[in-house]
Amino acid sequence: MTRRYAVVLNPQAGGGSARRAWPELERELTRRGLTFLLIEEASGDAALQRVLSLPPDMAILAVGGDGTVGALLPAVVGTGRPLGIVPLGTGNDFAGHLGLKPGRFGESLDRLSFQPRPVDALEVTVEVGSHAGRCAVLLNGLGMGFDAQVAANMVHAPQALRGFVRYVWAAVRTVRELTLTPVTVTVDGAVQYAGPSALVAVMNGTRYGGGFQISPRSDVRDGQLNILASRTVTRPSLLGLMLLVLPGRHLGHPAVTAGQGREVTVEWARPVALHLDGDLAGTVQRVRAQIRPGVVLLLTA
Repeated sequence: MTRRYAVVLNPQAGGGSARRAWPELERELTRRGLTFLLIEEASGDAALQRVLSLPPDMAILAVGGDGTVGALLPAVVGTGRPLGIVPLGTGNDFAGHLGLKPGRFGESLDRLSFQPRPVDALEVTVEVGSHAGRCAVLLNGLGMGFDAQVAANMVHAPQALRGFVRYVWAAVRTVRELTLTPVTVTVDGAVQYAGPSALVAVMNGTRYGGGFQISPRSDVRDGQLNILASRTVTRPSLLGLMLLVLPGRHLGHPAVTAGQGREVTVEWARPVALHLDGDLAGTVQRVRAQIRPGVVLLLTA
């Protein structure tokens, strides 16, 4: 049976680049003889509601960045509805983890012929903080402290900067605001780290910030989440760590603790900023995350 697709396009993704690229993508979809319905919504909630009203056998093709993909996850997690990705957003880190690059439509559409493969997701619960009680499911990961403050500072970056360069601009600015907060990271019931920290990241994917390889050992099909935390760092040492994170050579550094497990609880001594797949989510003091193995069928894995 011919697969049908709901092509969900965020016209604001990538500063409008997704909308501008649509005519070219539409021609390529048509040339390949694919059956599709276009859903164009700037609001993730609006796009999700339209997708949820579609027949359950209609696959989703998310056209945008990590935010577009994340907004559609409730329609695919545990449902058996396949998900494909055409990266055209400001942040394309999960797509990058899969080897997909923005603007290369052929590579993304070639993978639609793949057999859907199950991949893991993260289920996150904010237990204490400004968004206490919030639950979310993520494909890529979350960051607390420095990572989230970088995401907050990205809104102040010059509009001409995109992707990786925009992240670097915000990261350098955030280093000047560095603060350390005591944290306790507990993985599968055992304390992995307790002490001052600038950041904690819980990852399913490998990268964030448009290319920083924060968790190079992550595997979206291994049933494990990956946890990284900084120990005590200074501003100069944090800048040095950033240079190591970019190619993924920071594991084993004395200022970094890393581990794997099925469930993690992160508890801070005072509220810190949080991002979920790159989207700011208020401040938190206690967060719990657990892996949900194989709950997303991916056409691009």
